[in-house]
Amino acid sequence: MENQSFRALLIASYGRNYLARPTDPKHPSPDHLFEVSSRAKKNEGAVGDFIKVTMTSNHQVVLDEIESRKNLVFRSDAFRSKSIAANVDQILLVIATEPAFSPDLLGRASIVAAHEDIELRLLLNKCDLKDHLQRAQDMLRPYASLGIPIHEISAKQDPDSLIALEPVLAGKVSVLVGQSGMGKSTLLNRWVPNALAQTREHSTKLDTGKHTTTACRYYDLPSWGMKNNTLGALIDSPGFQEFGLAHLSESELQHAFIEFRPHLGKCRFNNCTHQHEPDCAINEAVVKGEIHPERLKLFSQLIHETRNATIQSQGHKT
Repeated sequence: MENQSFRALLIASYGRNYLARPTDPKHPSPDHLFEVSSRAKKNEGAVGDFIKVTMTSNHQVVLDEIESRKNLVFRSDAFRSKSIAANVDQILLVIATEPAFSPDLLGRASIVAAHEDIELRLLLNKCDLKDHLQRAQDMLRPYASLGIPIHEISAKQDPDSLIALEPVLAGKVSVLVGQSGMGKSTLLNRWVPNALAQTREHSTKLDTGKHTTTACRYYDLPSWGMKNNTLGALIDSPGFQEFGLAHLSESELQHAFIEFRPHLGKCRFNNCTHQHEPDCAINEAVVKGEIHPERLKLFSQLIHETRNATIQSQGHKT
């Protein structure tokens, strides 16, 4: 069996520790999980990657190649980046009425989705807490106006609200993202009843103990997740508070604000920063109510972070 090469799906990662399973059902061990090691530091995988590997033992393989990705969801600052998931069809951002969610994280997730051309769905959880529902709905109004689907659910109190979402998950690879405390784990366990058992198996294989709570993991959906002969999946990511986008250029940021697009190129100055320049088409759109002021504020913040990250990384190199 050693030196046998095959194609595999990367299904769990913690740092540079990975697990993969063969993608060919005719493989002698199609359900077996293999520990993956990498020959080169640049070969950093993400859950959802299709990879080519070579067996080194009955339980271990070495990563030879990462196949070309359809997309990659990751966050970054001036010095490092953190992959979340690859080859996904949609991002499910889980937010809740209580505790209050971060509008900053929401805005950044929308930028990632637009830049990578991935559908974004907002799952507003804990809608049974009526005292906080209106406030949450008000905060989501700018995103509803952009045509981003918003699903009001209650993972614990209203199971039917989750069943109603099954058709939009079927046949697709969805990545669950959000802050801690929003209810991601409850959603995962409702949609994938054996997720806890799979998590334990991943933890045993990775042998990283409690640290695997910060791992990303890939879970096949049950039979209801089959559509057009494709079984959907959920990729669960760790809860996080910050979503750095230092890898996006200023031009990429502009185009990732989808409501900016009709107005780009119409400013007086070609290098307009959409801050305080005269005859700025973006600012005029804000005045007309075509762009929400909070979105322009987020854009300005991201531009500032991008410029700072560039300065810091250049200083670090010197």
